[in-house]
Amino acid sequence: MGWLLALDGATEELTLALVSAEGEVFAHAEAGGASASSRLLPALQSLMAAHQLSSSSVDALAFGRGPGAFTSLRAICACVQGLAWGWGKPVLALDSLLLPAEAALGQATVGELDVAVAMDARMGEIYAARYRRENQQWRCTEEPGLWTPEDLREAWRSPREPSHWLGSGLPMLGLGTQAPGGTGLMRAQALGRMAIQAWRRGECMDAAQAQPLYVRDKVALTSAERAGRALTRSGGQVQGRNVA
Repeated sequence: MGWLLALDGATEELTLALVSAEGEVFAHAEAGGASASSRLLPALQSLMAAHQLSSSSVDALAFGRGPGAFTSLRAICACVQGLAWGWGKPVLALDSLLLPAEAALGQATVGELDVAVAMDARMGEIYAARYRRENQQWRCTEEPGLWTPEDLREAWRSPREPSHWLGSGLPMLGLGTQAPGGTGLMRAQALGRMAIQAWRRGECMDAAQAQPLYVRDKVALTSAERAGRALTRSGGQVQGRNVA
């Protein structure tokens, strides 16, 4: 294996990682969100220049496929596709929801872990997935999906309660303050480890196959739809009256 290059922008943070042939991860994290598309290439060029790398040094490009912020996912995927086509390299698609779990618990030496990741998806909803860690390997047991907080609590309540909850969506579930799953640099380090694991599993694909994972059909609501959701969350109370 030569070098691997990995990028993720599914949250408000832009994370990048370079992985050497020896498996050493060089991580970078900075603010992303709306600025991800404009910051992505400069950050990438700076990271590669710091390690005196050219495109010929890179064996594959990995990217966080989502789910997550719509604009950032598209920017990351388009960047990776363009570079992969231009450099003649394969692509590795990584699960962005697994990233907080790998960052927080991926190097744990305990036995089995049952981990739920819940990320704020805005519009009163949550991106969530569930993973089991056995023999130092992650296995997805509940595929990434879009949930209302009420439905997610009902689906994953005791006796199927996870051993660990992580993510920015925890306050929406009434589970206290956010447990983000590591700092930005920890997440970038985790991104590099996930890229190595995907490479070793032989998950390379052609750049044309690289696609973001969208689990939401609509990225905006009308005024009436927003009002309807607010009404549902308030239990049907409008100005002190119960709405039939």
